[in-house]
Amino acid sequence: DPVPSPQVIRPEPCGICGSRIRFGKAALKCRQCQLLLHPKCREQCSGPCVPQPRHHAWPREGVLADFAPPTLPLVPTLVVQCVTEVETRGLTETGLYRVPGAEQLVREWKRRLLWAGGALPALGSVADIHVVCGVLKDFLRGLKEPLVGGEGAASLLIPLPGATTDIPDDTACGTALRHVVNKLPPANRDTLAFLMLHLLKVSRSPDCKMDVLNLSRVFGPTLVGHASANPTPLAIMEDTPRQSKVRQSPGCGLCPGHCWHPHSPSLPAQVVARLLSLPPDFWRGFLVTEQENLVPM
Repeated sequence: DPVPSPQVIRPEPCGICGSRIRFGKAALKCRQCQLLLHPKCREQCSGPCVPQPRHHAWPREGVLADFAPPTLPLVPTLVVQCVTEVETRGLTETGLYRVPGAEQLVREWKRRLLWAGGALPALGSVADIHVVCGVLKDFLRGLKEPLVGGEGAASLLIPLPGATTDIPDDTACGTALRHVVNKLPPANRDTLAFLMLHLLKVSRSPDCKMDVLNLSRVFGPTLVGHASANPTPLAIMEDTPRQSKVRQSPGCGLCPGHCWHPHSPSLPAQVVARLLSLPPDFWRGFLVTEQENLVPM
């Protein structure tokens, strides 16, 4: 329900078309979700928002469980809606999750979704799908503890069988990973399963040109964190030299020339790659209950 808003004091992006609303120009703002837009973009609004009382809004930050629904599977609505939008219209986009979206729009939409709580404004009005990808990544990065991190990060990253050797023991590594995943808090476990199935789908899209290695590099620090709770910049940089050799693969289509991924991935990236190597049925096992929760609102 957009209503006239005072003149814009500082340039802000329109929530519909993405272009900036200049200083001093008139704008409209939704009473419910605070969507800011050009008057000319009003007809493109997807529909009325569902108002939510202030006390139902999600916290600005917290652990994943703070955003999870009360019933299984415990996947936050924000994650479900972003993933659904990406799978609906993003699987033909080159560099999905690697190409950044406009930073201002990412921040604005993340703020709107967190403020809305359980009933989220539709993401169909976000013209650039990379903005939706950015919202999802920024939400996961903003958690107080990584999805597969927190106090257990060091135990996952350092002694994981096969993670730091040139000839990995796939069977031992897979067993260790399954054990770690099953020990995660329920909300972390269910959300990780939902994301792994999504990233596998992205990796299989020839148009995206985002193989498992590329996706692991993007999501490694976001999902796993680092071996220490508060890594120094030097510790983060030192992650890479400790790694094992990487099997060469065809060009990724994103790097200039013929890319052979010459640099070894960090430990977090290796862990995500290992997680993506687990059978899809393992991940589906966590999501078979109450599937209606995985429908975006």
